[in-house]
Amino acid sequence: MKFIANPNHKLLTVLSFLFLGITSCQNQAKKVDLKETKPNIIYVYVDQMSANMMSCAGNTYLKTPALDYIASNGMRFTRAYTTNPVCSPARVSLMTGRFPSYFKDDEGNEIRENRASMKIPEVSQEVTNTTIASYLKEANYELYFGGKEHLPESLTPKALGFNKFSDDERGELVNKAADIIKEKHKNPYFMVVSLINPHDICYMALREKATSKNDAILLKRAKVELATLDDAMKIPEGVSEDEFYASYCPPLPKNYEPQIDEPKAVKSLINARPFRKNAREHFTDNDWKRHRYAYHRLTEVMDEEVQVLLDAIKNIGQEENTLIIFSSDHGDMSASHRMEHKSTLYEESANIPFMAMWKGHIPAGQINTTDLVSNGLDLLPTVCDYANIEGVSDVRAKSLRPLFEGEDVEWRETLGVESEIGKMVVDKNGLKYARYDADGIEEQLLNLKQDPFETTHFTNDIKFKDDLERLRNIYNTEWFK
Repeated sequence: MKFIANPNHKLLTVLSFLFLGITSCQNQAKKVDLKETKPNIIYVYVDQMSANMMSCAGNTYLKTPALDYIASNGMRFTRAYTTNPVCSPARVSLMTGRFPSYFKDDEGNEIRENRASMKIPEVSQEVTNTTIASYLKEANYELYFGGKEHLPESLTPKALGFNKFSDDERGELVNKAADIIKEKHKNPYFMVVSLINPHDICYMALREKATSKNDAILLKRAKVELATLDDAMKIPEGVSEDEFYASYCPPLPKNYEPQIDEPKAVKSLINARPFRKNAREHFTDNDWKRHRYAYHRLTEVMDEEVQVLLDAIKNIGQEENTLIIFSSDHGDMSASHRMEHKSTLYEESANIPFMAMWKGHIPAGQINTTDLVSNGLDLLPTVCDYANIEGVSDVRAKSLRPLFEGEDVEWRETLGVESEIGKMVVDKNGLKYARYDADGIEEQLLNLKQDPFETTHFTNDIKFKDDLERLRNIYNTEWFK
């Protein structure tokens, strides 16, 4: 990929050529101009969206023109992962650039699931000084945050210095964000637009078996969520049920059945919540098809909201001054292995969309299928790089800017991912080493090239003995000491 220079700086380039008279100085002027250009940065962060839930990713069962526009005018990564495939821990990473397990609860236990992460006590001064907000304030950025938080008190946007402009997570949010985009700003800004959908899909299984007091409270509060879900589940007018399930619903996934030798930790995760157990044991094929249909419709709802942001940027002529990054906190199992929800180390839950667009700076239409990206670790150093400041919170994190701009750089060979039932190391060649600890210690070696749907595992295959030992060692020494 070749770098595309900023057209606003042609005059400076010409003057450099005239006064210095050599081509090398012209090239140097372009580099200097680029580093002095500090774009507005908009991070669109959605909830519960798997990497394959876009038409630009080849999914023909939905239409996502807004997301496709970002992809066609920038770069899309296919091997991006969350730090932890559940809401609150992933969002702790967004703010801090650290694995959730860096933080401990009041008993010294690692933070690896929602409830514990909401109880993180007051963070250290070191953390406070190295959050994404702290760095960008140092770079004189205006800070805006709108939408879903799901963060402990010490890491809320307000606590970190963001201007919280909307508590809505849907249409009102993007309209208010569009108003801010249209304003004149003295300094560049960093804005997080945290959209809820397609997360409303969670309520389909939940309301079928809401047995706990907490589940009942969730449902009572979820009037908008349930109404949106019901709309997404509707059979189109004039379509019979037989036609709907045969032609309108996405088919059941290729990994519809539970994995061979499924880890006890996965069974434990399912059995811990009655609605999850009920879905696996009692949902019919048509129930799962309808779940997948609604999940796709809810993703389209979110795409329409993203379009509002893109229109606002384009209508005021700010596409060449605005870096847009799009991603999700985690995915949804969407009937794979007869599961819904998240929290697993399977690809559907842990592999997330990640795209970036900055017209004139990031070459258009690029798809990166090899480099491993950590949303939670890499976002902080990336936006700091574009703000012309070095941001470091986890030394294993990397700025994605060189990849965005087509530079030939050495990249990581492996990547760590956590969950409430275990942790894993993903290898650039498609191997995954998972160590589960929710029901005793269990190891698995998965191979995405030979078995992309993770229907089985290769832990005991003699051909992968060396790979198993190599990744086991990397797990212990590089990611989870």
